Amino acid sequence: MEGEDNQIVFVLFAGAFLAALMATFVVAMVILHRQRQVQNKQRMNQLQMEHEKTLLNIENEIQQDTMSHIGRELHDNIGQLLSLSKLYLGSSKPDRQAEGRELITKVISEVRGLSKTLNLDWVESISIGEFVQQQLDKIQATGFCQTTLEMEEESWELDKNQKLVLIRVIQECLNNAMKHAAPDHISVELVNLSENKEIQIRDDGRGFDTTVASEGSGMYNLKKRMETIGGQFLIHSSPGNGTEIKLILPN
Repeated sequence: MEGEDNQIVFVLFAGAFLAALMATFVVAMVILHRQRQVQNKQRMNQLQMEHEKTLLNIENEIQQDTMSHIGRELHDNIGQLLSLSKLYLGSSKPDRQAEGRELITKVISEVRGLSKTLNLDWVESISIGEFVQQQLDKIQATGFCQTTLEMEEESWELDKNQKLVLIRVIQECLNNAMKHAAPDHISVELVNLSENKEIQIRDDGRGFDTTVASEGSGMYNLKKRMETIGGQFLIHSSPGNGTEIKLILPN
C-alpha cells in the first residue's frame, strides 16, 4: 500500500514537474517571439529611416546639380543671348532688330526649359531609357568618347522613388567612368528579363582591381542606394579590361 502511495506521489510530482516545464517553455517561446517582433519592428523602422534619408540625400544632390547647371546656363548661354539681343535691338538696321527679336524668343524658350528643372516633377515624366539617352548624348557631344544605348521597347513600371535612385546611380556610374576609366567607348543596355530588370553599363577603359579596397566610399554608397529600392549593384572589372556594372531590380 505504501508502495502504491509512493508511486502515486511520484506520478503526481512528475506530472506537475512536466506541466511546469511545459509552461516555462511556452512562456519562454512567447517572450522570444515578442523579442523578435520588437527587433523586427526596430529593423523595419531603421530600414525605413535609411530609405527616407537616402531619398532626401539624392533629391538634394540632384537639386544642387540642377542649380549648378542653371547657373552655368544663365552665365554662359542666356547671358550671352541677352547681350546680343540688346546689341541687335539697339541697332538702326531692321535686319539686326529682327535678329534681336528672334534671340529674345530663344531666350524665353531657354528660360522656360530651365524652369522645368527647378523641381523634380520631370522625374515622373521621363523614362529611364530617355534619361540614359540624354546623358550619353551629352557625353558624346563633349567629344570625350563614343557612346551607345541598346534597349528593347521599354515598359518598366517604376515609382518615382525607384526612378529617382536609379537616375542618380546611373549618373554616378557614368561620372566615374569619365573621371577614372579614360574609355574610348561607353555603352548602356536596358534588359527586361522574366525575373528582373537590368541596366548594364560597360566601358572599355583602364579598369581596376575590385578586390583592392578603395579609399573612397563611392561603390559602397551605390550598392546601399540600390538596396534601398530592393535592387542590387554588381560590378566586374580588372586592370586593362574595362568595367561592367549591373543595376538589377526585381520585376
